[in-house]
This record gives sequence, structure tokens and C-alpha cells, in this order.
Amino acid sequence: MTPALDRLPQAERHLLRPARAAPGTPMLATLSARRDFGEGWIFERKLDGVRVLAFRHQTEVRLLSRSGRPLNATYPEVVEALAAQDCPDFAVDGELVALRRGRTDFALLQQRMGLTTPRAVSASAVHVTYYLFDLLRLDGYDTTRLPLRDRKALLRDTFTFRAPLRFTPHRNRYGPALLDEACARGWEGLIAKRAEGPYTHRRSGDWLKLKCSGNQEFVICGFTEPAGTRVGFGALLLGYHQGDRLRYAGKVGTGYDTATLRSLRRRLDELEQEHPSLPAGEVQERAVHWVRPELVAQVAFTEWTTAGLLRHPRYLGLRDDIPPHKVVREQPAGRTR
Repeated sequence: MTPALDRLPQAERHLLRPARAAPGTPMLATLSARRDFGEGWIFERKLDGVRVLAFRHQTEVRLLSRSGRPLNATYPEVVEALAAQDCPDFAVDGELVALRRGRTDFALLQQRMGLTTPRAVSASAVHVTYYLFDLLRLDGYDTTRLPLRDRKALLRDTFTFRAPLRFTPHRNRYGPALLDEACARGWEGLIAKRAEGPYTHRRSGDWLKLKCSGNQEFVICGFTEPAGTRVGFGALLLGYHQGDRLRYAGKVGTGYDTATLRSLRRRLDELEQEHPSLPAGEVQERAVHWVRPELVAQVAFTEWTTAGLLRHPRYLGLRDDIPPHKVVREQPAGRTR
């Protein structure tokens, strides 16, 4: 047992178990409108990137996306930094981001996502940062039953944080100005976490997303033709799953540069189909090109209208770490104590 684990109080050492081989799925936060928090919560910056679980056993390091896809070839600098750590056995959870002037930039990260050849990766000018915020395994022991505060303390004490690795700091108290300050700094929002809570491999109310504005993933169900001098397409038609059917969320026509319009149109043409991907009557657009609902887009918006459509949506990029069938409308929990 490592010195860091040895320093745990006896009651908490009893919570340790031999680590299992399977990595499991990541713990997910629940969108919430709650703004009233007492003691027992910590607050981290909500990062706009891709979720990455990292595992090391002796000299082998593995990076996995939220859906379990290998990412070693895309982010070799992160693999190298984890392989250089003194501890030879661990599993960590974190968010991989691209930063522009101190702010996370999902569109910038898009330029690295999907690159897998050494030549393409080395030629990319996009530098990534891996923010670590949880520790799931250490020295052969499963640490997920430990309180979050202890897991973060172990994480901070065990790792050497040099670029591209960063520790995710937190605040211990929530005040009315905390979320306002985060939004003013251009952050996505905050993640509120129950300080004594365990790590569970599912979506949980122990982690809450406090967002500055609407931002979630949607399934691309179709597109319209471009007008005037525009190239590629006019707008993407978006949907989300409600039970076993897709529901219309509106269209997004902003947030693209010319290169994105052209490249995305090529991908959409390969997916085109004759029959609608959304229920008849929900879409009022004319001359729609329907596509198989296989692509997932990240979209920012101000709010949902009373008609159930997005207000002022803006395209941020494609996601390849979330299966289309898992895309649902995020419903915030109420403002509770």
C-alpha cells in the first residue's frame, strides 16, 4: 500500500477493496437549477471538452472515451505524461480540453479529435490539457467507496502536475456570486459535488451541473440547402430521444466556418435517406434532406421555448464519444435545499 493510502484514517481504509479489472463507465452529473447549498458540497469549474478515463498498470497506459473508445493515438502527450508518474498503478477521471486565452474551446478541440496518425497529431497546432478531478484506483485498490474529499486529496498527493496534466481545484462554499463570477469569466458553469459521496458508475444526483447557459448534445436528423452565397448547407435539423422515438429540437444555422460547412456536408451526403428521421408534422422546413441519425452535435443555446424548440442555438462541433441513442433532453432538477 502506498504511503498516501497508509495515511488514510482506519475507518476509511476499511472502504478500500481490491480493484477489478474492468474499468466501468464514468460517473455523470445531473443538470440542476438548484442554487441553495449548505455544508457538505464542493464546487468545481465545468469544463467544455471530452470526458477521458485513464488507466495505468505498470508500463501500460490506456485512455478511454466516455463510450469506451481508445484515445491513446489521438493524445500521445497525455499518455506520455501519465507514463512518467511515479505511481505504476492507478485509474483517474478527468476532462480533456483545448484552451484559448484561458477558456475551454470545444471548437478548437475539434481540430484534434479524430486525429490518430503520428504525423497528423504532431502537425497539429492544438495543445490539449487533461484536467484530473477524481481517483478511482490506486496501487491495486479500488478507491471509489472513499469520500470525494479523500479521493481528491489522494489524487493531488500522488500525481506530479505538469503540462498537459492539471489538478482540478474546487471551492468549499457556494455563495450567490459564485456562479455569476464563473459565467463572467466565460466558463461553462460549475459542477457541485457532494463532498462525502462515493464514485458511482452512473448518472447521480451527488454531482450537479450548474450551467451558465444551455449547452448539450443533439442528434443530427437532417439539413436544409444553403441560400445565397453560402456553401455546404443552410441549417442542421436536431433531435433527441424520448423513449423509443426522436423528437424535434429545432434547427441550428450558425457557428460554422466555410471549411466546416463543406466537410460536414460531405459526411451528411453519405448518410442521406428518403424517409424522415423525425415525426411527420414536427418539422415545418421545406425541401429537407433527411439523414440517418448517426451524428451527434454539441450545441449552445439560450433556452428552450414553450413550444419545445431551442432559442438562439449555435453549433459547437461534432461529438464522437456519445452514442446517438443516448442523447436525451436534459431536464434540470428544481431549486431545492
